[in-house]
Amino acid sequence: MSSVEPNSEANWARYARQLSLPQWDEAAQARLGRARVLLVGAGGLGSPVALYLAGAGVGQLLISDGDRVGLSNLHRQILFTQADLNQPKTQAARRQLARLNPGCRVLPQPAVSPDTLPALLAPEGRPLDLIIDCCDNLVTRQAVNAACVAAAVPLLSGAVAGWQGLLALFEPGRWDTQGCYHCLFPAQDEAGSCTNAGILGPMAGLIASQLALEALRFLAGLPSPNSGQVLRHEALSGRWQRFALSRDPGCRVCAASLKEQ
Repeated sequence: MSSVEPNSEANWARYARQLSLPQWDEAAQARLGRARVLLVGAGGLGSPVALYLAGAGVGQLLISDGDRVGLSNLHRQILFTQADLNQPKTQAARRQLARLNPGCRVLPQPAVSPDTLPALLAPEGRPLDLIIDCCDNLVTRQAVNAACVAAAVPLLSGAVAGWQGLLALFEPGRWDTQGCYHCLFPAQDEAGSCTNAGILGPMAGLIASQLALEALRFLAGLPSPNSGQVLRHEALSGRWQRFALSRDPGCRVCAASLKEQ
């Protein structure tokens, strides 16, 4: 476990505010300290998520991203500064998160590809506790989902483009009723990334905060009001919507996995 022990003085000092919550006890903090999480993408969503998870005490945070920090990233990718320009995002992220919480072990990882996915989902031969997909590429999203289904690893997926954002948690034990990411987006026509749709920094931060909150609840074993639902936000109207997840019986990803079980 990378974080300090739950009953240590240093832990109480660092995590005092969350440990003061009646629903968040030492056992919840200990579970968080043992958690191993892969973050796919360290951009507008991944940056705030990484900060919140490291700050809360996640024991091991693996970050997969093949990009370097660019000037146009800085208005929303709050993990980075001007001094990080042209640096690999994973290395810059490790430096910044180490300054925030040295008890969180941050492990830079290569970008997602068919060759890297198996090792990314089960480093050292052990499956991760949660994958958080914060990338802006649909092909990568579908590949990550398929790998999570094959490895029976929970997937928390978030997306943001323009004034809209959404997130959903896909759990292996609920594929038979709620399906997987491919059930939700079976076609290759999901809304484009912020590269062509544009985005305001706070919009990414809003969805990232929800992703981080959902991840912390899940890792600590707390119930979520969003379980089995897609949470969607439209920023211009300020409206939140929930839609029930449902399995596509003909899904080529999770349907095949269910038949093998």
